[in-house]
Amino acid sequence: MSWFRRLRNAWLYFAVVPAVCLAVLLLAGFALRTTVQVEKSRQQSVFDATWSVASERSDRLDKMIIAQDNVVAASIDLARTSSIAARWLPTAARETPTVRAVVVVDLATANSEVRAFISANPGPEDDAFRRVLVQRLLPQMELHSPPEEQLRHLHRSVVGKSYLLSYWQHLIGDRALLVVVWHDVSRLVHEIMPQLYRELDKNSRMNVVDAHGHVLFGPPIRVSGPLVSLPFPTTLYEWRLQVALTSAEGLDEKTRRQRIVTLGMVALAALIVIAATIALVRAASEERRLAALKGDFVANVSHELKTPLAAVRMFGEMLLTGRVASDEKRQEYLQIIVGESERLTSLIDNVLDFAKVERGKDAYDFSEGDLATVARRAIENLRYRAESQGIELAAELSPALCIHDERALELATMNLLDNALKYALGTKVIRVFVEPIAGGGARLSVSDDGPGIDREDCPRIFERFVRGREAREKRTRGSGIGLALVKHIAESHGGTVTVVSRTHAVAETTFEIRIPARPPGYRRS
Repeated sequence: MSWFRRLRNAWLYFAVVPAVCLAVLLLAGFALRTTVQVEKSRQQSVFDATWSVASERSDRLDKMIIAQDNVVAASIDLARTSSIAARWLPTAARETPTVRAVVVVDLATANSEVRAFISANPGPEDDAFRRVLVQRLLPQMELHSPPEEQLRHLHRSVVGKSYLLSYWQHLIGDRALLVVVWHDVSRLVHEIMPQLYRELDKNSRMNVVDAHGHVLFGPPIRVSGPLVSLPFPTTLYEWRLQVALTSAEGLDEKTRRQRIVTLGMVALAALIVIAATIALVRAASEERRLAALKGDFVANVSHELKTPLAAVRMFGEMLLTGRVASDEKRQEYLQIIVGESERLTSLIDNVLDFAKVERGKDAYDFSEGDLATVARRAIENLRYRAESQGIELAAELSPALCIHDERALELATMNLLDNALKYALGTKVIRVFVEPIAGGGARLSVSDDGPGIDREDCPRIFERFVRGREAREKRTRGSGIGLALVKHIAESHGGTVTVVSRTHAVAETTFEIRIPARPPGYRRS
């Protein structure tokens, strides 16, 4: 089945993960494209609406001016120019409020003689206008021969003053006459424009600017949305009407929020999918790692059980068959049997306790006692084994009272001693210290002068089934659960376990357990 497992793992890494990542990218791309299309559609809609409003407003002013021109045309009888004043002036203020003067020019004369000049408000400016008209403005008009009665407009700025003229030609007999209507631009800006655009200001912002961008009417416009700038179609064509919809700002903000929410949801979904994929891959990797470690654990425990059982059986058979040379040998064999039995019991206790921890059944029987007494019993249980290896167990045990589970801490101490006896090759002394901690509690440490633990192994040495590189390379016997049990016992007492190892200069490894005066949540019964 190993090839099937490898195939499944390869399929997971090289098919599922790329497919998920590709799906996330496609989803993000589709959402982004949709958002961009919605944004473009919104911008086009806003621009079209703004363009429509700007076009309608510019047309409104043009139509009003042309309507006044038509009123003037209806009041003029060119056959009798002397009657123009009598026919036009009585209704001028009401029907043609922006018309300043009406001028009739005889185009047949050499100097374009002014045959009639009727002013709504006579004043010094009339003479100045007459000169500007003849000298500067007439040459810029579109005059045709034979005359055409088509209405045209001229919008020019002369010496800093803006002029708007409406004009048309008319043939009387053999004479070509030109009718010029002079519109008061200042009045258009200050009176007519506010009247025309007042009711529209709630829904839009607008102004009128000249060819140089100077604002002539309305406030400066600073908006984030589209700004439409249109020239007046036929009258004030040198000026531009600028319009921005105020409703577009709210629409723009709403769309922006919608885009942010959409992209945020896509990003969140992508993160969730990626996180789930990473979690799946890591869980699969962890499952494979634990499966491998559990396989090693079973093999190591089987070896650990087999070795003491073989020794007990061998020396038991020797005693049973009477193949013992002396009483000293008999006593030595019995001690070996007892030692291997204790070692076997310690291993079985480790496995049983570890099984309880795995199932969550790790209740402890706490009571007040001396940690030094617990450490002393653990040392005596392993003294024979240590002496057989030529290692001295040196103890400095000071009375240290704390509330603890004696059997659990004895097992933890024995695991630390067993760890030192197995891995501290070359050490001559294993030192055990117990002392009280300032403020209450106790400290237990086990030190040796062995080769030490690799720095990269130290952070993971207390994980279940994990064994150091040296132990794996030298195939040292061990289950990989001893130090994990030590950590669990220490933490269940509200304490900690640490390791400090030096592998250079003077090699030394020290495991230290700190137990508080009482475990968290402890209640005296």
